[in-house]
Amino acid sequence: MPDSRENAILNPTRRQALTMMFMAGASGLVMPNLLGKDRAFAAAPDKPTGQLIVGFSQEPTVFNPHLAHIEVDEGIHFAVFDPLFNVDPEGNFIPALAAEVPTVDNGGISADGLSWKVKLRDGVKWHDGTPFTAEDVKFTLELMVDPDFISWRRTGHERVRDLTVVSPTEITWRMDQAFAPYPSILASTFIVPKHILEPEKDKNTAPFNNAPVGTGAFKWGNRVAGDHIELLANPDYFGDGPYLETLIIKYIPDLTVMYTQFKTGDIDLVGLQWITPDHYDEAKGLEGKIVEIVPSATVESITFNMARPQFKDLAVRQALYHAIDKQSIIEALYYGLPTPTETYMPQQSFYYNPDLPKHEYDLEKAKKLLDDAGWAPGADGIRTKDGVRLAFSNSTTAGNHIREQVQQFMQQSFKEIGVEMTISNLPPAVMWGEYWMQSQFDSVVVGINFLTGPDPDTSDYFLSTSSPAKGGNGQNTWQYDNPDVDTLLKEAGNLFVPEERKAKYVKIQEIMRAELPFLPMFQYATVRGRKIGVEGFKPNINNRIDTWNVATWYWES
Repeated sequence: MPDSRENAILNPTRRQALTMMFMAGASGLVMPNLLGKDRAFAAAPDKPTGQLIVGFSQEPTVFNPHLAHIEVDEGIHFAVFDPLFNVDPEGNFIPALAAEVPTVDNGGISADGLSWKVKLRDGVKWHDGTPFTAEDVKFTLELMVDPDFISWRRTGHERVRDLTVVSPTEITWRMDQAFAPYPSILASTFIVPKHILEPEKDKNTAPFNNAPVGTGAFKWGNRVAGDHIELLANPDYFGDGPYLETLIIKYIPDLTVMYTQFKTGDIDLVGLQWITPDHYDEAKGLEGKIVEIVPSATVESITFNMARPQFKDLAVRQALYHAIDKQSIIEALYYGLPTPTETYMPQQSFYYNPDLPKHEYDLEKAKKLLDDAGWAPGADGIRTKDGVRLAFSNSTTAGNHIREQVQQFMQQSFKEIGVEMTISNLPPAVMWGEYWMQSQFDSVVVGINFLTGPDPDTSDYFLSTSSPAKGGNGQNTWQYDNPDVDTLLKEAGNLFVPEERKAKYVKIQEIMRAELPFLPMFQYATVRGRKIGVEGFKPNINNRIDTWNVATWYWES
């Protein structure tokens, strides 16, 4: 549902629309208060105290926040680095390294959206003691579009011109064209140190990438590859906190083992991938634990590599969707907790399209689609066409037992319609490394938060120029290429009135549902768990990882 303020704004001017870019709900996602009265800081210690162990099912491996990475890596980024401003659970932009969030009203953004002026906090230091200045912001924004740097995101940043350091605490620039998603992009752009990275000849392989230095609440401590990362309190942090002396990110690839370690008290908080639904009934009754169901913007899908000949035929993708018993999978394996969906857009978003065709499980329709498209069964029952056998592998994270059961469901159903799917799962660090980012897979079971904070722009995922395997920068790993979607994304990015933008994103969702480069399964309903006494933790549907506010976590005394 849209925020009530969205409904109140019927015909905003361009100036008002630009101002709304920084208001709760204006970009789309608002997180309901599921945790009751917020008790953060009620008993926060005067100095960093104690150790907290967070369990992640995947291993963070990319520590330069601007190299290609996935959600789990941001678990480290949010602890070590800071953006100019962040996004809170209600969709509000909140200052971080910026002294204030720039708006039209405070003079930070011109009424036409082209001129920007950002005032920075004074007295901020990098972890090595070097002062943070506007030079670091300029360096970071230029790094994002450096042709020699393998940047994970150029969208939005490529529109920045005339970056000018006015003073150590003020920077200005202009946009070659106003771009509505840019505030959300900046909120996920961590600032990195010029004095460390600029001298490096190859910033893609710099020592910094394995021992990051930031301005964040925690300093890099120690990494034991394959096991854990230790982060240490930054006593010079400019913001609230840190209230923990040590933060341990523990890597536990088997989700059942991770739950067991939470149950026995070996970990204090269950992070990414959380508690699987099959453990929810038991978990909610555990003594000394707080267990809650929290909506997430992440959507689970079966993703195809569109460069593979098997998937170039739309009839194949449609048939595979008809052959998946989505509802049974949700009910039997996920205990009915997630919500089935037909799109990548979270249902809490103002831009969500509720009118897409509903999935239908029908093996006979699937067979007919393949018959009509000329995919004929061979002697072994597997269909072929023009010398291409309708066989492919499907991969996901090894140790995710529910996804592994989903794969078995699919494998059996696909076999019934003459399709051979082999299961080829990999350790997380391998699965979500080049195998995923460079489109080396056939098909994948994956959960993705497609949005940039609360903004509906998906250029990083759907723009044809955003495919790393084709030399682009972004996360279009299925190598999807549609000129109409390219045009709609570019048009939508230049609009500032939410209703006008919505029409574009509704159409994009229609196209994606019709073309099915991925099969949308469900939007996550996650089971979050932590020990009683862990305070400051707050889920945030507008960020991709729980550690978005780790600076303010603490043990209640």
